[in-house]
Amino acid sequence: MVTGTVQTESHAAAWRIAASVADPEVPVLTIEDLGVLRAVMLRGDTVVVDITPTYSGCPAMDTIRDDVILALTAAGYENVEVRLVLSPAWTTDWMSEAGKRKLSQYGIAPPSGRAAISSGPIRLAISVRCPRCGSLDTREVSRFGSTSCKALFECRACLEPFDHFKVH
Repeated sequence: MVTGTVQTESHAAAWRIAASVADPEVPVLTIEDLGVLRAVMLRGDTVVVDITPTYSGCPAMDTIRDDVILALTAAGYENVEVRLVLSPAWTTDWMSEAGKRKLSQYGIAPPSGRAAISSGPIRLAISVRCPRCGSLDTREVSRFGSTSCKALFECRACLEPFDHFKVH
């Protein structure tokens, strides 16, 4: 671990380093943008990082764990523990607004609305806006896109296919 720093400064630095790790499936997003980074704690000489998968069995979690460890050890933190936290389950509500903008600029339609709350009304998406031309004249081609977190859509206006991050 980096020595000679005040714990709060070291904690903030550890958070910034972990937060800068890119998502391996959507590299324009960091794990902080995605809401996968849940906590960074200092316990003695160990940095403990909690991450939550976007869905159970997400194959990117091993890579994210390795990238977090690599980033923190490269910055001088000798002992790093990355824990996979499954509860509460990840939701698109945890994505940052900056992350949603980055998705759209990258050509992936960001989730719209918020995840359904079991005690309230369930919101339905009337349409998904094309991230390329902005048209609402789109259709779902496949419930699963390039990853299980996304659905494949097609824009009827510009005829381009695009992924849509599903709300969940």
